[in-house]
Amino acid sequence: MRVDVKTTQNGRAGHITPYGDVDLAGAPRLREALSDVLSDGPVNLLMDLRSVTFIDSTGLGVLVGAGKKAYGLGGSMRIVCDNPRIIKLLSVTGISRSLPVLATFEEATADWP
Repeated sequence: MRVDVKTTQNGRAGHITPYGDVDLAGAPRLREALSDVLSDGPVNLLMDLRSVTFIDSTGLGVLVGAGKKAYGLGGSMRIVCDNPRIIKLLSVTGISRSLPVLATFEEATADWP
């Protein structure tokens, strides 16, 4: 399955919502969308993974890279996810220690401008 990506921007925050599989084939599309959002100025990223059905190591690498880039620009990245399998993967790989994983959009953006 191919990944589609929707992006929106709200002030200093960029919202990225991938749909489908974030794998070797789909990761470049997600990476491109993240790069476009960060180049337009937002430094805080919200990655909404609620519509992701599968993510592999390549997709995880894209998430880590985006978090580092946002941090390097003085911002941060947060993940919204309600899929227990993906939450477990983010936990087992240690990604959730550096990129907060929250259940809802409202929780993730509560203290962002």
